[in-house]
Amino acid sequence: MKNTFTHPRFFRIAVAVFAVVLCALTACQREVITETPEVPPEGMYISDTVHYDSEGITAYNIVYQSVDPYGEPAMLSAAIVLSDDIVQSKEGRGFMLYNHVTIFRADECPTYGNIAIEKKMVKSGLFVVSADNYGFGTTEQKNQAYCLTDANAQASIDALLAAKKLLEWKGYKWDDNLFVCGYSQGGHTAMSVLKVLTERYPDISVTYTFAGAGPYDMPATYSEMVASDMAGLPSTVVSVLLTYNEYCKLDIPRSEMFLEPLLSHLDEWILSKRYTRPQIDSLIGDLTVSQYVTPTIMNLESETSLRIVEALDRNSLCKGWSPRVGEKVMLFHNTSDITVPPINTENLYHFLQQHGVEVDLYLNDYGTTGAIDAHTVGALYFSVYAINKMAEILQIEPWSIL
Repeated sequence: MKNTFTHPRFFRIAVAVFAVVLCALTACQREVITETPEVPPEGMYISDTVHYDSEGITAYNIVYQSVDPYGEPAMLSAAIVLSDDIVQSKEGRGFMLYNHVTIFRADECPTYGNIAIEKKMVKSGLFVVSADNYGFGTTEQKNQAYCLTDANAQASIDALLAAKKLLEWKGYKWDDNLFVCGYSQGGHTAMSVLKVLTERYPDISVTYTFAGAGPYDMPATYSEMVASDMAGLPSTVVSVLLTYNEYCKLDIPRSEMFLEPLLSHLDEWILSKRYTRPQIDSLIGDLTVSQYVTPTIMNLESETSLRIVEALDRNSLCKGWSPRVGEKVMLFHNTSDITVPPINTENLYHFLQQHGVEVDLYLNDYGTTGAIDAHTVGALYFSVYAINKMAEILQIEPWSIL
């Protein structure tokens, strides 16, 4: 199959087209239709079925059995997205387990219709499964498990297993392909999925993993943040500290971590799920980290920071596990990125290579585009690279997905 994306001009056009299409998709209306009153497999149910008529897309929103960040039973939610062509034929090319980027507002999760990427990926003929993850959907009243390695991986894997049972019950069949994909927080989750599959699910093989600009080495990210006193997205710094303090049971008083006025507004700005990530960043109002976190947090030698780093280290994807030999991974990072330091991808790349993993590395300066920051520019390039590789594996034209 001729690869039309190899020419630089075509690649730039593809990035531009992809950006425009995603903007259009996010504005589409959805129609909730009544689900047939059948009893699905035990441990799950369909909360609603959504049809996007203009795009020929159907989404089954499911509630399924999984666990919370403490390992206790919990009912979580996810979206299974498929094209109407698959609905008609009852056959698909396999699965993509897509892991969403950073979100904060309750209605930004996949089961609320935030599935712009998923709508594109189903054109490949794959079933696309997207977990809301703990803290959204059925658990939106809880603090999200932000960049918590095993918790998000387990939520995603259980969503995939539930989706397979549900689709088999509905009479669907599929080829033996499984792609795991994600960017930013989703990139971290994608690699977390690969880690947990390696450790707990030897019978589940992954065709290819696409991971872009994720905080895989959390201690290194912390050190970079302190050294530069800069974070492209302040909301993510705050969310990491809140998440690890709660779910790793560090019991650090908020006043030891945050400064005013953020300290008095944590519940409203971060935990209420009423604001988007850009809105929270605007409310915090400063990219200089020392303006909203305490000197204790900025001191890597403080007892508080050492406890945080220890918890972050336990969740590092650059140590502590042994990837299966022969795994195939694409790593991507825009080296201009100040939101997630490129050292994360560099360290993960060296770790994976040491374990015999086949890695395609895209670590280049893709810069910025006008008002679009480097992290977002990276997401556009990452998406097109991932589509190109996936199309090559599936032996279809990448333009058919775009």
